[in-house]
Parts: sequence; structure tokens; C-alpha cells
Amino acid sequence: MGIIVVSGTGTEIGKTVVTAAVAATATAAGRSVAILKPAQTGVGPDERGDADEVVRLSGAATSAELGRFPEPLAPNTSARRAGLAPVGPREVAEAARKLAADHDLVLVEGAGGLLVRFDEEGGTLADVASLLDAPVLVVVPAGLGTLNTAALTGEALRARGIEQLGVVVGSWPAAPDLAARCNLADLPESAAAPLLGAVPEGSGSLTPAEFRSAASSWLAPALGGTWDAAAFAEAAGA
Repeated sequence: MGIIVVSGTGTEIGKTVVTAAVAATATAAGRSVAILKPAQTGVGPDERGDADEVVRLSGAATSAELGRFPEPLAPNTSARRAGLAPVGPREVAEAARKLAADHDLVLVEGAGGLLVRFDEEGGTLADVASLLDAPVLVVVPAGLGTLNTAALTGEALRARGIEQLGVVVGSWPAAPDLAARCNLADLPESAAAPLLGAVPEGSGSLTPAEFRSAASSWLAPALGGTWDAAAFAEAAGA
């Protein structure tokens, strides 16, 4: 896969750290990796954005950011309030294709969920995936409520004819509750896609060396890692 679109079922659920784990695993395997963040919101001009953080943790070769908007809102809303031009799906797809010409893997990290608006025309990350004919990796939270949002995201992808690569838990708790443990079995059914990993909570606070050393153990073989869903569920008491 030359391009993977990384989406989430919401915001602040570990999407950037999962993107970094995929990038680190691919980089360790000798692949050149580029990170594309179409729209970065809630970050000032001199602050590090999500793409920068992915590169710091993973050692990926390249990062690109197409638009930066100051308020932590949906991209279209933040762009409008700042009086700035939004970033549309066609612009994102063109940038991803250019990066793919020079890299083995391009990871396009969205903002929030799949259908968050990028522009006034209603363009979304789903439109980007459609234009690129790229699969979508969906990042989900571990606990109560995630089955519904995973099901809705999967349904939206299927309705658009977009491949869902799988689901990754973005922040697996050190002490998972009953809902989180049960979700290990129920997520693949709700999402209608395989569970492809679980990244431990706090992984973004590791040093880059620690992060890169552990990343492949959090991801399934479909993402280049060694993580085994059945063994993980058994160890978690699911």
C-alpha cells in the first residue's frame, strides 16, 4: 500500500500516536515514509504540529502540512474564523500523490473523525480517500461507546465504497475495565473490519528510541507488526 488514510472516530483518541507507530514500523523495515497532515488546527505558527510529532517519534523521512489554523475546531470552522483559505480534498489528494512518487508509504492523518468538514463545499477525509482510492485505518478509543462510533464510521466507509483497512485502539489503558476488555471481541464485528492493534496509553511520552523499539509489538502483521489479537485479548482477560 502506497498511501494509507488514518482517521478516527473522534478527537483526542490517539490518532497521531497510532500514525507514528505505523510510520516507525515501516521505517524500521527499510521503507521511506512521508506524513501528510492536511489541516492542523489548534496550534500556533511556531508550535509543533501532529506531523512533526509523528516524525519525532517514528523517524519517518518526510512531513508536510497543507494548512494551519489557530483555534482547536473543525478545519473548515477554524479556517473560516481565522479568515484563511481552507484545504480541500483535491489539494490533499494531489499532495499525497506527489509524496507517493518519492516515498514507499504516505500516511495521511485526518483531523477528528471521517466526516469532519474541510471546506465550505463539505469536503471530508472520506473524499480524500475516494480520490486516492486509498484504504482507511480507523483509530478508536478503548472503552464504553466505541462500538457505536466504530459501526457508524465503518458504515460510512462502506456506503462510499472505501476500503477499511482495520481498526486500532489508540490508547489501551493499563488497567482496562470490563467494557474495554469486551470491546476487543466486539470491535471487529461492530466495525466490520479486523482489529489491527492496540497502542498502550502514554506511548507518546516515550523517548523516540523507546517508541521505535516497541512500535511493531503494538500492530498486527497487516501493518508490519507482530501484535496478535487473540493472544492480546486472552492476556487482557477478555
